[in-house]
Amino acid sequence: MPVVFTIPTMHHEKTWQDSMKRSFGIDLSCVLLLVFLTACEKEADTINGSYFAPLELDDWEISTPNDQDLDTTIIKEMYLSASKIGHIYSLLIIKDGYLIAERYFNGKNVNTALPIASLTKSFTSTLTGIALENGKLTSLDQKLSEFFPEFDWESMDPRKSQITIEQILKMRSGYPWEEFSEYNDLLWSRFGDWLPLIEEIPLESDPGTEYGYSNLMAHVLGIIVSRAADTSLYDFANQYLCEPLEISIPVWWTDHEGYYYGHGDIHANARDLAKFGYLNLNEGTYNGLEIISSKWIDDALRPYSMDVYGREIFDNFSGLNLGYMNWFSAQAGRYTVFFSWGHGGQHIFLLPEYNMIIVTTADYMPGQDSENDWKKQKSITEMVGKYMSQLP
Repeated sequence: MPVVFTIPTMHHEKTWQDSMKRSFGIDLSCVLLLVFLTACEKEADTINGSYFAPLELDDWEISTPNDQDLDTTIIKEMYLSASKIGHIYSLLIIKDGYLIAERYFNGKNVNTALPIASLTKSFTSTLTGIALENGKLTSLDQKLSEFFPEFDWESMDPRKSQITIEQILKMRSGYPWEEFSEYNDLLWSRFGDWLPLIEEIPLESDPGTEYGYSNLMAHVLGIIVSRAADTSLYDFANQYLCEPLEISIPVWWTDHEGYYYGHGDIHANARDLAKFGYLNLNEGTYNGLEIISSKWIDDALRPYSMDVYGREIFDNFSGLNLGYMNWFSAQAGRYTVFFSWGHGGQHIFLLPEYNMIIVTTADYMPGQDSENDWKKQKSITEMVGKYMSQLP
């Protein structure tokens, strides 16, 4: 509504001034009313089903929450919450193989592919299983020393040469949890030159005995798969995972020796992450093709380390356990939820009892680890946890 001034004749100055005051007051009220109505309309649109209706593209069959027997009310609440989070980029819900809700935020869109941080570790875990099932690896009992003949293992802690692939998958290699050790600064100051750290960083425990979330060992596992397959991790992933899933990895960073990082830095879009989630929810099969065995999926999601943080760090998830690499499990209300979790708020949630996947992507906040940064990324996890805990 435009602001209109009606200027009277100027025979009497006081009358003209009074008229202007009255006119300005009325029109200002109109402006404020318009702003209020616009805000209400925006919020109404935010919680309207059309706000999160999926885009009709050719990669996912789409449906609606109602058609998949889901309560739209709590979905609306979740999307309204998401719209108020300044660093979230996407929120997708898949139910029974249908994409039923989708929205992009803060300037991003369906084609946006950005770093997914530690979600990459779950890709590395899956690629390890594919390498084993395709005969590139012979056993999960193969030892670290088999793949790195360039090291003088006899001069090192003898326990290091005996670390197995399975122990690395379970994050029980004996190497320290870098984020909570004195070696975190060393790790990131040497970014791009991590292989020598196998020798330089001491073990904190006997391999297989204690949990320690290690970015170094996740990258080492990616190198093991690459060497075992005699190709780059990127090419191996494209052939055995990405092409069958009909997804793409447009960017994947490497270290100084050309090895693709196994711990992080894959770039992907939210719809492709949902397909990877579907592969795990659907026991290793996609479009009728078995990409990896159901046994591997079961082994990957099974918890091996319980209460890995030693305390409750979320309000809507409890009992945080770890399977292979980056696959966590927890309770949300009365449901068991499996999820892969990347710094900043990258998530792939699996809720088997509802045959449901929820994907979020966000600013991965490189190098930001303050308490305030943690609250920001926690807000996304809590948003999804609240939704899942409200499901009947």
